[in-house]
Amino acid sequence: MREAIRPEVPPDRLTVPSENRFTVRKLKDMYRRKEITPADVIREIIRRAEADADMNIWITPPSMERLAPWLRRLRRMDPDLPLWGVPFAVKDNIDVAGMPTTAACPAYAYTPTRHAAVVERLIAAGAIPLGKTNLDQFATGLVGIRSPYGETHNALRPELISGGSSSGSAVAVARGHAAFALGTDTAGSGRVPAALNGLIGWKPSVGAWPSRGVVPACASLDCVTVFTRDLDDAILVDRIVRGEDDTDPWSRSFGQPRAERPARLIVPRRRPEFFGPFAERYRSAWDEAVERLRSLGIPVESLDTGLFEEAAALLYDGPWIAERWAALGAFIESHPGAAHPVTESILRQGSGASRTAADVFAALHRLQELKLAARLLLKDAVLAMPTCGGTWTREEARNNPIAANSALGRYTNHCNLLDLCAVAVPADPADRDLPFGITFFAPAGREGLIEETARLFLRRKATTPVAVCGLHMRGFPLESQMREHGARFVRAARTAPKYRMVRLPARPAKPGLIRVEEGGASLPLEIWEMPLASFGAFVASIPAPLGIGRIELEDGTEVPGFLCESYVLSAGAEDVTNPDGWRGVASG
Repeated sequence: MREAIRPEVPPDRLTVPSENRFTVRKLKDMYRRKEITPADVIREIIRRAEADADMNIWITPPSMERLAPWLRRLRRMDPDLPLWGVPFAVKDNIDVAGMPTTAACPAYAYTPTRHAAVVERLIAAGAIPLGKTNLDQFATGLVGIRSPYGETHNALRPELISGGSSSGSAVAVARGHAAFALGTDTAGSGRVPAALNGLIGWKPSVGAWPSRGVVPACASLDCVTVFTRDLDDAILVDRIVRGEDDTDPWSRSFGQPRAERPARLIVPRRRPEFFGPFAERYRSAWDEAVERLRSLGIPVESLDTGLFEEAAALLYDGPWIAERWAALGAFIESHPGAAHPVTESILRQGSGASRTAADVFAALHRLQELKLAARLLLKDAVLAMPTCGGTWTREEARNNPIAANSALGRYTNHCNLLDLCAVAVPADPADRDLPFGITFFAPAGREGLIEETARLFLRRKATTPVAVCGLHMRGFPLESQMREHGARFVRAARTAPKYRMVRLPARPAKPGLIRVEEGGASLPLEIWEMPLASFGAFVASIPAPLGIGRIELEDGTEVPGFLCESYVLSAGAEDVTNPDGWRGVASG
């Protein structure tokens, strides 16, 4: 083994960029070029974690005292190991030797002497376990607010929920505290927080990753998962930790998957339901995602997905809630008041005698029928659904905890019951700082199908933003021109207060946006994304006095967009500046 030696470079070069996007590839490249060292990265991560302390991301946060032995250990390891020096976060229901495991319940805490199986494999590959992240207590929840260690804030909009139960793990990656993070997933806990924080959430087949050393929620359904910014990082982690563990009774062998193109993509025939204060924006984002799926060159079929909804209902309305009580009931009974009130109320639903053994077997038999139907439907196919149909503020979720949680699991709860693998991926955002994501599902052992589908979906042609403020906006006559040039709506925005709008003498009437030195207003517009290959032809089609220039937005950034030459003011063009933009003018 070659000893990893700190490079002799000037101190001013040993700094980590302040931007948050740590990825495995980026770190490995920087190490290889001797631009930084793992110690530099750890110091920056500690700084970021301390700066974000009020976001309640960590239960056991990273510290140099705790991590110094791991840095010394790297000197004895081969720098060519796939994860050498790569820092990762661990959800606090997964054991790391020497660090307390709390499952977000102080009274439950214990300090393991052995790593969980997945942690062992990552450490053997050179990775550094940073600390333990916050979660919905006992991994019971999809909201991220059921923890005595505080409500985890959303990475982009602190007033919104982070999603759970793997709340801290997702936000740690999104905020640049880790290159990747381990979560768990029974009902969607490894996918919902990915969607709400703009990340990849990789959920392998049940049993493909060992669950030894994980506090059980529903042991027969639990999966360890990973959050990343980059799909390749998720695939790399999957390849490292995948494989049977002879000490884990739930472990299964599926072998190493190979990327394969599905024969079909399936989307729900009935439009998914959306909820919460951003429902309409989520609905539009889903429509855009489906349009994007249709551009991948794979047949897209709209089919009845009722079987997935039926399976999802079984998780909490059926006998499986009793499995959670079987794992944690003794602790709850012997430690009155130790659990979060909402968590305890959910767990106790599985403690009663309302269901008989016959009910359990009836549910198992029905589930087996649904598994068969899902396996036949998804043969060589991939199912696409919204990861979640909406979100809420933390206050809204706090005031209606059960309903909010149930809604968040509508498109996730079926997955492990039906023995599916899944990957949650970001789609075009629903709005500024409001991520939207979709999930791809395939039968157990067919991770290659979701890998290739996700790769195709995420692969973007070279594009440019285009700001439009008139007839090219959604719902107006020239929207079709945007679509014909391959453009996709991204978000609504407003200009800086430096513009006026005029009505041009044309049929149909159209606006012109003019930048002025004084008396300007902030006007609404739409930001679209257009392939560069189409942009030239699009610009050439624009008639005078319109053209493409740089438009300043209210946040100070500039994007290409429609501007009008100012000579039209002296030519008698009517000033129609309206705080609602052209929509306000057209409807007036």
